[in-house]
Parts: sequence; structure tokens; C-alpha cells
Amino acid sequence: MDRFTTLTGIAAPLPMINVDTDMIIPKQFLKTIKRSGLGTNLFDEMRYTPDGSEITDFILNRAPYRDAVILVTGANFGCGSSREHAPWALSDFGIRCLIAPSFADIFLNNCFKNGILPITLEQEMVDALMADAEGESNPILTVDLERQEIVRPEGRMFKFEIDAFRKHCLLNGLDDIGLTLQKSSLVDNFESQRQAQLPWLFR
Repeated sequence: MDRFTTLTGIAAPLPMINVDTDMIIPKQFLKTIKRSGLGTNLFDEMRYTPDGSEITDFILNRAPYRDAVILVTGANFGCGSSREHAPWALSDFGIRCLIAPSFADIFLNNCFKNGILPITLEQEMVDALMADAEGESNPILTVDLERQEIVRPEGRMFKFEIDAFRKHCLLNGLDDIGLTLQKSSLVDNFESQRQAQLPWLFR
């Protein structure tokens, strides 16, 4: 998993509440177990007409937001089914940070496990950042995970809270497999001892 330290880039505004995972990545795209290739179909039903043409007024189909790395959105983002393809699609598109008043619990956990930073802020702060993102001439935010700060275009900052363990994992690029591999020497020692104690199990 890629480390998340400091992220500076375009923030796209999506002022919608209750965006569920089927809106993020519709069910017909869940056949793959690969984490790549899903970005094309992120928000598929909002981005494309039935014949596959782009809907030009959808935010991620417009410049400069085609290159967004941050998404500022509404409450209860990621509700619905627990599909891990939702953070996969966001990440493959290039979104590394989400800012909202609240997130669905399972989606929140899946984001952290896939290198995406979901930031929960008070509604008035989200509204201010939404306005920043809507300023097409300079919709640039900086998210500093170590300092737990969001720097706005004019230089003012918002602080955010994050669980210390999740922060550690993001800063060091540790998913569940990475965390397990940190204990590989202990696992190897256990297996060696077990094989010595119960050799018939390994014949």
C-alpha cells in the first residue's frame, strides 16, 4: 500500500448526501478481483449516458476536476453494500482523500485499508472546503497527515482528528498484509517450534 504523508492537489466538490457504494461503483463492475481498471467506471451512472457518452456537466468530467485527488462530499458517504470495489475505484481514479461530515462504517474501514484517507469534519468546515473546491480557478487543498491539517487555498487551516493506529498505518503504507509481515520473524519462530514439537504433521 502506498504511504500517505502530504497530499496537495485538486479537490472536487460533490455536494450530495447518502452517496452509496452502488453509485460509487455499480454492481455490474464487481466481477473483477483486480484493484486496477475500476477508475474508468467510478460514478459510472452519473458520468456517462447509456450509450457511453460523457455527461459533460458531471463534476469529474470537467476541467480541472478530471485530475482531482481529493473529494469533498456530503454526509453518510459510502453507505449501502460493503463492496471493497468502491475504494478501489476511487483510488484507481486518483482520489487519495475524502472529506465529509460522516462516512458509513464499513466503507470507512475499507478506505483506510486501501490507502485512502477519509477525514470527518463538522458540517460548517465541510461547507467551507466545498466552496473552496467550487472555485475552479484554484481548487487546491493540501492535506498534511502528520500535522493533521488541511490547508485551504488562501492559507488558512483546519485541523482534523484521526485514530493514532490508522494514522500510523497510512503514514507507513501498512495494510493488513503489511502489518502481518512485520511479525514474520515471530511467525517463522512459531512454525519452527511447532515442527520440532509435532514433526509428524509436516511429513
